[in-house]
Amino acid sequence: MEPTIAVIIATYNWPRALELVLWGYAVQTDRRFRVIVADDGSGPETAETIARMRTATALDITHIWHEDRGWRKSEILNRAIVAARDAYLIFTDGDTIPRDDFVAVHRRVAERGVYAAGMTIRLTEGISAAVTTEDVLKGRVTDRAWLVGQGMRLGRHAIRFSRDYIANRWLDWTTTSRRRFRGLNGAAWRDDLLRVNGFDITMPYGGMDAELGDRLDNLGLRHRRLRFRAMTVHLWHKRPWREDTLVAANREYRALVRGSGRTITPLGIAELAPLAEGECAQRRPSAPVTCAETVP
Repeated sequence: MEPTIAVIIATYNWPRALELVLWGYAVQTDRRFRVIVADDGSGPETAETIARMRTATALDITHIWHEDRGWRKSEILNRAIVAARDAYLIFTDGDTIPRDDFVAVHRRVAERGVYAAGMTIRLTEGISAAVTTEDVLKGRVTDRAWLVGQGMRLGRHAIRFSRDYIANRWLDWTTTSRRRFRGLNGAAWRDDLLRVNGFDITMPYGGMDAELGDRLDNLGLRHRRLRFRAMTVHLWHKRPWREDTLVAANREYRALVRGSGRTITPLGIAELAPLAEGECAQRRPSAPVTCAETVP
């Protein structure tokens, strides 16, 4: 029996990018999924964009939001996991546009005892600024020839635009890329995520998704690479929140987690504080606002 699927999209104060991403999900060949936007404290323009896109795309969108108190991406993702009603969860970011077969590929590889992780193609600043809704709807933004025509130099990444599933599966089997869960293109069973207590809410930017994957590895799950099969493109942006010292500290922490065999983070889903007033999940603009539960 095929799993029910939710796509969890992390976002923060970039409604234009989120709108393009949602249009990408509106034209998926497999529309049997729900969308949960995990919003790390964006302003009202993001909420307005989501409300408008519910109508424009007919996507089933849940908006999970908490107050902006600095980087709390892991916390809002954990709240999205709790709020999800579906068995299989695909994680991505609000700046990562999927090709039209993205959900179909993730559904095809979903298997108990396995989590999946893909990659993305990072667009240039100029192309990112020029991408339109029509470019997404027509599939141009994930088309190799179109990107090259816009001046994109793909180099060795050009092969990743192929739609030959069999050939791409072989490439995924034979690649020597590192095992790693990636929050912009990864998927896992919800009950496995609950078993490891979700994301570590203490970790700053730089590897918090990979640390979750380390614990899934320690749990005994197999890793399925989707580097060549699950295609997305990533809109360019600056990263003012990146601090090299914190990224290095996260790297050291991950090594400790892997070496210890730890599967459960001591600060994750079970330790979430109750939502503050106004920090809620809203399914429809006309529906009553219902706050997500703190724990599953």
